[in-house]
Amino acid sequence: MSEPQPAPEQRGTAPAPRRLKPAPLLFEPPEATADSEHFFGLESIEDPKELLSRSTELALAFRAAADRATEFQAVAAARLADPKRFDRLPLPAIAERADWTEDYAAKMVEFGRGLLRSDNGRPDATD
Repeated sequence: MSEPQPAPEQRGTAPAPRRLKPAPLLFEPPEATADSEHFFGLESIEDPKELLSRSTELALAFRAAADRATEFQAVAAARLADPKRFDRLPLPAIAERADWTEDYAAKMVEFGRGLLRSDNGRPDATD
């Protein structure tokens, strides 16, 4: 797993304008997901310009979703490791729950603590 990275926006400052609005993530119908070639209708787009545009929108949306999920993981790890909690977890337990190494868990806890300090515990507070 790669090192935790903050979202591209700087906390506490005005968000930078985004170049493209991420495409909404839609769930696949159950019958479509059975077909391994089916992926958000991309296989049916014939025009390469349209295919590039739609696949780029999806890639940006997935990256944005992954960044947000990582921030939520970090906040959860920081909260679980909080020494003020009577039920706090040690780093090895957090690492095991998230399938991380202990070193990565420590980095995520620190990252989460930074997010908690800057956003009052809401990774999406700047959205």
